[in-house]
Amino acid sequence: MKLLLLLFIVFHISACTTEVKSNQTSLIKNHTRTPIKKSTQNSFYDVWHQITSDPYTTLPQHTVAYGKLFTWKRNIILEDSKRTLEEHSDILAPFDKLAHPNGICLKGFWNIHTENPYSGYFKQGSKALIIVRASSAMSNTHRGEIRSFGFAGKLFPSLNPKKINKENTANFFLIDDLGGTDAPHYTDVTLTNEPSTTITSTLLKNSLYGLKIASAFSESDKHPGIRQLYEISELGEKKGAHIITAKWMKVEAKEGQTVDASDFRDELEIKNNKKLVFIISVASKEDTQGIKEWQSIGTITLDASTVSTSCDHRLHFHHPKWRSDLDYGEL
Repeated sequence: MKLLLLLFIVFHISACTTEVKSNQTSLIKNHTRTPIKKSTQNSFYDVWHQITSDPYTTLPQHTVAYGKLFTWKRNIILEDSKRTLEEHSDILAPFDKLAHPNGICLKGFWNIHTENPYSGYFKQGSKALIIVRASSAMSNTHRGEIRSFGFAGKLFPSLNPKKINKENTANFFLIDDLGGTDAPHYTDVTLTNEPSTTITSTLLKNSLYGLKIASAFSESDKHPGIRQLYEISELGEKKGAHIITAKWMKVEAKEGQTVDASDFRDELEIKNNKKLVFIISVASKEDTQGIKEWQSIGTITLDASTVSTSCDHRLHFHHPKWRSDLDYGEL
């Protein structure tokens, strides 16, 4: 039971926040899109400009701390877990990321090149600007340590970086393994919205911390083992449009991009006009053996990166609430 509850902590990439104001989301029924009240309107440029405004001079080693989760007066983690499900702002007042404190932010392009049955920005021909935060859970960042990698994406429905976004960004969350692995490189792993769980020493070592966060998340939302993708399927669609979403998504780095650095943030740093490409695959069905029927549909091409205070302490990824009325279509 403890291990089951611990699944809550790692899957909430960059989730837990403080000093934010709540916005109520609207329920969406009958597979159609209903507008959600926006808390802010930003352009891609505005968000990326903030992220790059305060770069670190040296890589920090942020550590998780049980004392950050609560005070004698407040259950901070419970308050924060509820806010992150309701708040759609891309940039918040400074806060600590309680599950994935160490990250690197990257920008680039989302490109869907293959026909598929899904709506929104899963459609063939969809192109968008994207901001990604790649991270590692808990405190481990170096090769040789057990690391659980995260990939949080934020899609802007335009290729014009200065266009004010008139709808909320679409956010998604992928992890390689909830318990972590000894993979030597970030680019060696596959990250998905329903990750597997390996029982590791890091998972067990942080069980008390994880259980505290787990109890808060269990009060805030359902089914923490999977993060739904309907925000991508709704992006750019008109009110009342029929929404079909992928049930599963995974990204994996294109082969031949390995950088042999100890810290994953050094590994993913983009310099000398190089690019980092991840392949996007989706699925909505499994075969009789439980193997997902993946279809490669596009790429994420990243062309700039930064490690900064705002990347670790101001960039916010809204978490979509669990819905049971989604249409997954068929492949």
